[in-house]
Order: sequence, then structure tokens, then C-alpha cells
Amino acid sequence: MSEFRTPADLRYTAEHEWVRRTGDATARVGITDYAQSQLGDVVFVQLPETGAEITAGDSFGEVESTKSVSDVFAPLTAKVVGVNPDLDANPELVNSDPYEGGWLVDLEVGSKDELDAALASTLDADGYRAITQN
Repeated sequence: MSEFRTPADLRYTAEHEWVRRTGDATARVGITDYAQSQLGDVVFVQLPETGAEITAGDSFGEVESTKSVSDVFAPLTAKVVGVNPDLDANPELVNSDPYEGGWLVDLEVGSKDELDAALASTLDADGYRAITQN
């Protein structure tokens, strides 16, 4: 089995999203290298508007590939404070650069404590690797 990039500084969900803390109460979210490899070539990404409220565990967008359409699930309950503007013209960034240029949304929660608690319920890199190797 090929090895997928799973950066140690990120948190992960069982639904194959990654979360990077960007501030006391803010985080950036995308889909993992493993997820993009399973999807195939991404041709369209549908994301919420800036200002939308999303709920942990609920779908907040879709990634369409040449193989299928897959939901993207919210790793935490938060407000969308940014959407990657590059994905409209270049959805393939999700494939080529899932952890940097292919990020999906920036989120803001109410407080540092809320973000700490939300991140504590996610997987670390080793935990995520364990679920992708089955």
C-alpha cells in the first residue's frame, strides 16, 4: 500500500478531513491526502458561503471528482470565516496540494476553550493512519 502524507501537526477526522489550528479560536479545514487519492481527479468543489454556521458531523460541502460526489463533513461546530477562492478555477488543488493550496474553509469557534475541546475529539496523525490502513 502506498504511503499517504499525514502531517503530524494536523488533527484528523474519521471522515478524512484535516484541521489546522490557525489562531486561538480559528482553524483551517481540508480533506486528507488519503481522501483525495480515493476520490480521483477533483473537478468541482461546493462550499458554504462565508458567514455560514456549520455543525460538527454535518455535511458542509461536496467534492466532485471524475468518479463520484462526496460530502465533506464539519470537524467542529463553527462559523465559516473564509472559503478558498482558488478552488473555483482550480479544484484540482485538492489533489495536488491537499494540505496547503487545496484547503477548503477557515472556521471560527466561540473561544479558545471550545476549539481545544473540539480538537481533543479528533485524531492525531498516528490515529488517522491507523484507520486508513485497513
